Amino acid sequence: MTGIVAVISTGSFGPHAALAREALRKAAQRAGQGIAVELRTKDSVTDPLPPEAVSSAGQVLLVAEPDGADADEARFAGRPTARATLADVLEDAPGVLARAEGGDAAPAAAPAATGALKIVAITSCPTGIAHTFMAAEGLVEGARAQGHQIRVETQGSVGAQDELTPAEIAAADLVIIAADKQVELSRFGGKRVFFSPTKPAITDGAGLIRKAQQEARVQAGSASAEAAAPDAKKVGVYKHLMTGVSFMLPFVVAGGLLIAIAFALGGIYVYEDQYAGTLGHTLFQIGANGAFTLMVPALAGYIAWSIADRPGLAPGMTGGVIAGTIGAGFLGGIVAGFIAGYGVLWLNRAIRLPKTLQGLKPVLILPLLGAALTGLMMFYVVGEPTARLLAIITEALQGMQGSSAAALGLLIGGMMAVDMGGPVNKAAYAFATTLIAANVLEPMAAVMCAGMVPPIALAVATRIIPGRFTPEEREAGNAAFVLGLAFVTEGAIPFAARDPLRVIPSLIAGSAVAGGICMALGVAQRVPHGGIFVLPIPNAVSNLVGFGAALVAGTAVTVLALALVKRRVAVPAKVPAVV
Repeated sequence: MTGIVAVISTGSFGPHAALAREALRKAAQRAGQGIAVELRTKDSVTDPLPPEAVSSAGQVLLVAEPDGADADEARFAGRPTARATLADVLEDAPGVLARAEGGDAAPAAAPAATGALKIVAITSCPTGIAHTFMAAEGLVEGARAQGHQIRVETQGSVGAQDELTPAEIAAADLVIIAADKQVELSRFGGKRVFFSPTKPAITDGAGLIRKAQQEARVQAGSASAEAAAPDAKKVGVYKHLMTGVSFMLPFVVAGGLLIAIAFALGGIYVYEDQYAGTLGHTLFQIGANGAFTLMVPALAGYIAWSIADRPGLAPGMTGGVIAGTIGAGFLGGIVAGFIAGYGVLWLNRAIRLPKTLQGLKPVLILPLLGAALTGLMMFYVVGEPTARLLAIITEALQGMQGSSAAALGLLIGGMMAVDMGGPVNKAAYAFATTLIAANVLEPMAAVMCAGMVPPIALAVATRIIPGRFTPEEREAGNAAFVLGLAFVTEGAIPFAARDPLRVIPSLIAGSAVAGGICMALGVAQRVPHGGIFVLPIPNAVSNLVGFGAALVAGTAVTVLALALVKRRVAVPAKVPAVV
């Protein structure tokens, strides 16, 4: 018989894993067959397979449990691979080897299910508003069209809604995570899980479900930092940053509104000591010294959480607090979050402990060493250069006037309409919201005004030039107008999807004009969301007239562009009645 290499993947080194390893060795010895067995847990690799053993093996056997560690299957590419479970090996090790030799070992993971499925899903986006619920709707419609049952949990800006129950998860054949930020995965251990951004769920929910049926993989049974390691590579820097921004937003919103209300009650000098004890002064303290103080720690902490899960949270927040104390601001918070996240991830892989001490890693060792590593890096390496860079950027932005300010407004305004809630839009939005922490408020006004233009302009266009739109689009214009007023740029997506080459450039032109005018007129805004509904709050937005002028101008530019480039919609000819 040809030699076999085997990998046993378990959550931890238990007696069953040890017995399975010995059973395979003895069965191979009795059969006169060579075998090399590697045991992988989430904390260690025992008897790792040497490269020469992998290259000379005639067969690969993967023995995996649902909560098992990553077997590193990529190294076996092109090799015949069979699968089994620990129970299979313990029950009949010689039979497993015989079937493996014939390529017929029992699969460890359930194959792609066919027919009517029970599906559970989670949708979530960084701001937790439109994309979250549009993705949920797309999945529901796609599942209904294919005859599947589906339950969707939305993790929006107000928290999780329609939460999945343990019984629903246990009964599910397939789990779909359509999210643009990190999602807690521990409850899906052992289930077939498929990961996707929200956009495919919005544009083609049925297609996403079909793809998930074929490509879903069994999720590890724990969302620990070890299990998060492969996901951290797949997710990338942008998604980790957006996760941090999404958790930071509530602090920005609460702090900005409280400061605006304080100014409305006590005037623009309400923060001075002479107003101590008044309601306005107290609200200012809550907003400025409470909510705003936590903005950067939340940003850093949840960037680290996105990378390394819970063990990264304390080091990340610690680094965020340090960034605030040394003047590194939001830039320092971002740097601290990535140092903490990837630092904890590295520590978690590098530190090997006996099984009896493994419980100390997430609650003691990783937070302690991670916080020390992050703090030392912030104080001695990156803190001062980051603080200097932030000061230069802040001074440059605050000193912008005339054409330079307008140029920045044109850029970030146009970005808001490029993908209407996608990565480019979110990059401009994150740039503006993080600057609020540095008391640079003009980009936020430009971003919100520019983000309101696309859906409002399309709604207006359906009334002024109705012949360029289908009856369905004209009807959708009413909803788009309301979404635009609320600063939900995603309300323009259905129009752009139908005619992207003409609609999207028109939207970019109008949004760029709106952003440029806002910046040129020095419009400033303390609150990062809410659209027209936050404008009446005193001091939430300075120069309301300028904001309104920019919004009207941007809308007019988009409507004019649409009138020039969009073609008339052909009206179906009436079929003559048959007499």
